Order: sequence, then C-alpha cells, then structure tokens
Amino acid sequence: MGFLKFPLCSLVLLIVVLGLSAVAESKTYWGDIEVLKAMKNGLDVASVRPGSCVSSWDFKVDPCDNLFGERFTCGFRCDVVVSGRNRVTEISLDQAGYIGSLSSTSWNLQFLDTLDLSNNFFSGPIPASFSNLTRLRRLGLSRNSLSGEIPTSIGSLSALEELYLDNNNLQGIIPASWSNLVNLKRLELQSNKLSGEFPNLGSLRNLYYLDASDNAISGKLPRTFPSSLIQISMRNNNLEGRMVPDSFTNSTYLQVLDLSHNRLSGSVPALLFDGAPSLQQLVLSFNQFTSVQVPACLGTQSELIAVDLSNNELQGFLPAFMALMPRLSALSLENNKLTGMIPIQYALKTVVTGSGISPFARLLLGGNYLFGSIPDPLMGLKPGSVNVRLVDNCLIRCPVIFFFCQGGDQKSSSECRSFNPAIP
Repeated sequence: MGFLKFPLCSLVLLIVVLGLSAVAESKTYWGDIEVLKAMKNGLDVASVRPGSCVSSWDFKVDPCDNLFGERFTCGFRCDVVVSGRNRVTEISLDQAGYIGSLSSTSWNLQFLDTLDLSNNFFSGPIPASFSNLTRLRRLGLSRNSLSGEIPTSIGSLSALEELYLDNNNLQGIIPASWSNLVNLKRLELQSNKLSGEFPNLGSLRNLYYLDASDNAISGKLPRTFPSSLIQISMRNNNLEGRMVPDSFTNSTYLQVLDLSHNRLSGSVPALLFDGAPSLQQLVLSFNQFTSVQVPACLGTQSELIAVDLSNNELQGFLPAFMALMPRLSALSLENNKLTGMIPIQYALKTVVTGSGISPFARLLLGGNYLFGSIPDPLMGLKPGSVNVRLVDNCLIRCPVIFFFCQGGDQKSSSECRSFNPAIP
C-alpha cells in the first residue's frame, strides 16, 4: 500500500495555517475592535458597573465571535457584510449611567447602522467624526449631558432616518446642512438650548415627526414645512411674527400642531380650520394672537378634536363657527379679551349628544369679558358630566352652586365697563 507522505514539520505547519485561516474568516474587523476599545477607554471606570454591557467587553477574545457569551454579553451587534468578515453594525448601550466623552473615539465604523447611547451621562461635544458613519440610519443621543454646537457634518449622513438629540445641553443653531437629510423620518431636538432661526427643511419629504420644543429658537416660522409631517411640536421657544398660511398649505397628513408658549401674533389662519384635512389637535396657547379668521366652510369639514387658544390677546366675540365643527370636543379660549354673550350654539353642543356630532366634553371660557346670562342648556349640567369653566368673566348670576362657576369670582362691574362700556 502506498501512502502520500509529508514531513512532520510540514504537516504541523499546514494545520497551523489552516487554523489561522479559519479564525481570520470569523474575526471582527480590526478597525471596528479599535473603536470599541476606544469607547470603553473613554468611559469613567467608576461608571462601568458590574452587570452592565460594557463591563462584559473583554478584548482578550474576539468581540463578534464571543457576542452573547460570558464576555461581550450585550451592547452591540455584528453582521457578516463583506468578504466573510464580521463588522459592527449596531451599538446600543444599556441605560447604565455611563459617564464619558464621545470625542475620544474616531468613529470609523463603515457599516454601522444604529448608534444609540441614550439615557446615560455622556458629556462634551458631538464629534465631527460622526460624519464617518455613512451608513447610519438611527442616531440616538437622547437624555445625556452633551454640550456645544451641533456639527454641520451631521448633514452629510444622507442615510439617516431617525435623529434623537433631545434632552441635552446643546447650543447654537440648527445646521442648514440638515436639508440634505432627505431620508430623515423622525427628528427630536426638544429640551436643549438651541437658538437662531429654524432652518428650511422643506426638502425632507419623508419627515413625519418633528419636535423642537423647549429651546430658544427665534425668528419666524419657516415658510414651508415638509408635507409628510404628522406632528409638529415647537412649543416654548421664541418664535414671533404672524403664522404664514403657506407653511401649512400642503399639510395633508398633519394631525398635531403645537406652537404654544411663543410670541406669535396676528390672526390664527382660517386654513387650520378647513385647509388641513387631517389636523386633530391644535395648540396655540400662550402667544399673542389677537383674532381668529373665519374659515369659508365654517369648519364643518374639519377633523379637529381639540383646540387650545388660551392665554392670548384674542378680542371680539366668541368664534361661533367652532360650535359647528363636528368632531371638536375640547375647546379652551380662557384668559383672552373676548366679549359678548355665550352663543347658544356653544351651550347646545355641550349638552346635545347623537346626530354624529361630538359634544363639548371640555369647554373653558374663563378669564374673558363675556357678559349676559348663562344659556339655559348649561344650567342643567351636573357636576362631573363635562368640564365647563366660566369664572372670571362679566356674567350675570354665576353663583358657586353651579360647578362651572366655582374656582373664582366674576370680574367687578367697574372692570367690565372699563373694558367694554356696552356691558350693563
């Protein structure tokens, strides 16, 4: 019998080469390992508590080969994406209270899809090197202690779909380069210290959720918003000037608009009552509006469920058309300068049920200069049936025996007459 013979040393060398080849095929790309190491080294050691994800990162072994084992138990994901090599495609840290800086890392992760470091204590600036994450679709940095300005390089992440920078200490302007984020669907910037004018993001045709509340954003509203938006929240800023109807002309899908606690003035556009076909919640309280435009169709086609125009400078009579809006069930016009008598339509909409029209479950008219008697239909309301408030007006006979007269007195006769001499 003949056998193919190899020298013993050659056989050992062959086994070693084959073994190394097999390991090389399954190893994490070396550059990705360096980023993970830099992340861990950039953390305050005391904040890496036992049981946390990062505490299990032991670089004596290969990260992707040992993921979800005794070491590297969590915090990131790997995928075989090219040439059979493992690449880090997701970093999602647990909410373990990590303290550290993001600038100690180069962020050269070519295949990273998701980076979520939310609900920790990362501080310092957002690194400009995030621009290296060209495949990134989700960036979550919410509820940390990040500061400084937002790097304009974020605008180069054209694959980005979700961006969460809320609840930090970020300052400066919102980069105009974000108009390049054409795939962005959700943008959350609330609870920072951002200032300057809000950029024109009309090119973001996929954006459906925008929250920039609780900042110091100033200037006028953008002339256009993406027509894809379902919710716009920009409350508690320094926005001023008139609401330009063109901003909402194509708001086909808009359901929630909250611009409260700003300095917007002029008239509330009629477009919001009959030209935004999906709008359900309109919150414009704590502004400086002086009037409400009457829509051509009197709001009869409106989908609005809740309207809050309280704490403005509204004058004139109560907008009668609001009693004709079929789905409107919550209306607050408190703390304005409205006068005249309470329209009987308001009272009927509060007590009448059925006929496909939603009754007022909440009708707040306190803090105005309404006069005359209370409409009879309201007199039969029982406590707990609806939420009606008529205090601090100029109404005749509003004793505390009626629940809607409790919680405050009517204005004095002299104050009522000084505002409107026609008040008896």
